[in-house]
Amino acid sequence: MTKWGDRPHWAFDGVLLGSDRHGDWLGFRAGTPMARPGLAITATNDQVGLVPRAGAWLATFHGEGGPVATYVDMTTEPVWDGSVVRAVDLDLDVIRLLDGSVVVDDEDEFEEHRVALGYPPEVVALARETCDRVRQAVADGEPPFDGIAHLDWLQRL
Repeated sequence: MTKWGDRPHWAFDGVLLGSDRHGDWLGFRAGTPMARPGLAITATNDQVGLVPRAGAWLATFHGEGGPVATYVDMTTEPVWDGSVVRAVDLDLDVIRLLDGSVVVDDEDEFEEHRVALGYPPEVVALARETCDRVRQAVADGEPPFDGIAHLDWLQRL
């Protein structure tokens, strides 16, 4: 992922696990190095990511021991570039915490970057509308955010 203006952001390797009606599933094993400018971490638990068939988001579903259950980044529409998924992170995140509650994170960062980085109005609208839809889908437990759709993919990993 990059940030607006082609600024580097998260980069890490995953394993393509397969596809279903929701999109393409990627696996990230515990121990996977993940880096962005100024921060390098190592995944402490297995995770699967979903690149949706349609939509401006990327989701990560954490396996046992994860810090959260589900983490969804609002992005530009992700695209495959060979074996690399590319998207611009638009700051807003929808998170299902381990207790089942759902929060929207980084709204302040979104507002700051909207002005400082000059997000075009259509990008602002895309991020906000997508965030609202995804938050509701996660809260309502709609697939693929139902706590079930990702389990087979985690098992395959």
